[in-house]
Amino acid sequence: MVGMPAHDDLATLDSPASPSATRESGPGATGFPWRGCLLVVGILLAALNLRPAVTSLGPLLEEVRADLGMSGTVAGLLTSVPAVCFALFGLTAPRLARRWGPGAVVCAGLAAVTAGLALRPLAGGTPAFLGASALALAGIAVGNVLMPVIVKRWFPDRVGAMTGLYSMGLSLGTAAAAAATVPMTRALDVSWRAGLGMWSLLAAIALVPWLFLARDRTKDEGRTKDERPRGRSAGEPRPGTAGSAAGRTAPITRSPIAWAMAVFFGLQATAAYITMGWMPQIFRDAGVSASTAGVLLAVIMAMGVPLSFVLPPIAARLRHQGVLAVILGVFGLTGYAGLYLAPAQGAWLWALLLGVANCAFPLALTMIGMRARTSAGVVRLSAFAQSTGYLISIPGPLLVGALYQHSGGWGQPIALMAALMVPQIVAGVLAGRNRTLEDES
Repeated sequence: MVGMPAHDDLATLDSPASPSATRESGPGATGFPWRGCLLVVGILLAALNLRPAVTSLGPLLEEVRADLGMSGTVAGLLTSVPAVCFALFGLTAPRLARRWGPGAVVCAGLAAVTAGLALRPLAGGTPAFLGASALALAGIAVGNVLMPVIVKRWFPDRVGAMTGLYSMGLSLGTAAAAAATVPMTRALDVSWRAGLGMWSLLAAIALVPWLFLARDRTKDEGRTKDERPRGRSAGEPRPGTAGSAAGRTAPITRSPIAWAMAVFFGLQATAAYITMGWMPQIFRDAGVSASTAGVLLAVIMAMGVPLSFVLPPIAARLRHQGVLAVILGVFGLTGYAGLYLAPAQGAWLWALLLGVANCAFPLALTMIGMRARTSAGVVRLSAFAQSTGYLISIPGPLLVGALYQHSGGWGQPIALMAALMVPQIVAGVLAGRNRTLEDES
């Protein structure tokens, strides 16, 4: 069971830094118009950099292996390294956010991404390459956890729209790195080292607005009225005492909402990592050319760009988001059925259907922001759901590879992918109920 920081470590995220901190001073408040614009730009740029470290490597993996003398076993394990790093380093995000503020931690995370991507091409061997990759992935991990917190804190009335913008940027960065790394490397006539290293430039650009945003350590700005402390009536217990809500908050590991979110997040991440790691090979083994197989993967990833912008606002308007989990699951089951029966003949249609199903990720992010009323609740839920979810996703790509090797074909692996979609739908329905983490306290 994944451990979480104690409640006291997170409670201060919702404590006013000063008496003046309770004033209305969100991004759009009078006197701070620049902050809202800078936050929007910062969120979009950060989102663009949360996946290129992963998806830029796949197209050049063969060249990396040959140059570094990387064994096939290590190369195979690379498909699970991102999930491991996201799970382990994501657990540190709440404590770091409590100590330094979410903006400062996101800034530090982007600095780690920039450094890791810049150092990775300089690696002279496999250990150094993995170390630089882990540094970049650690930065991504804290960004994964804290971006929903940033959205909830600064845009409490626009969670759906801002989550849509963030999800769209993340999908765009994912697809762009997968589709453009090899063409850019060939067009510039450079080695794989320069091809991977160029993504550090995008991370450096994203770092600029967060250097300004990180300076704001105000604890209470951007919070809704329901989050701000109110005067206590006679006999009402003090915050943090045994009789208060804060004192009665149960451990996150006892929350049905948290576990439903974790399972839903983990199963959609499993599907995403299986898709990124194995889908081109499935198409190639069905007779599709290597170049077309790469484009089909890009199509699956690119479907998230428009849908990630549209889906979160729709989800935010619904009282129960489970219906969207069901719809996305049906698209996924249909895509897997087609992939099983006629993988080459309907390849483009299956790619489109699976691309729609892949949009369970922005739905999960939106629900994380809606399943808690306070910033502290969101950071607890985000850290637990994402860290536990990424741990759940680790065996998936490895199991698909083992089934493929054992059976000599893709029938059993595709059947496994379809079977995993069923509990994903169930967990999505449970996570989509109109309840919050605080209701369970």
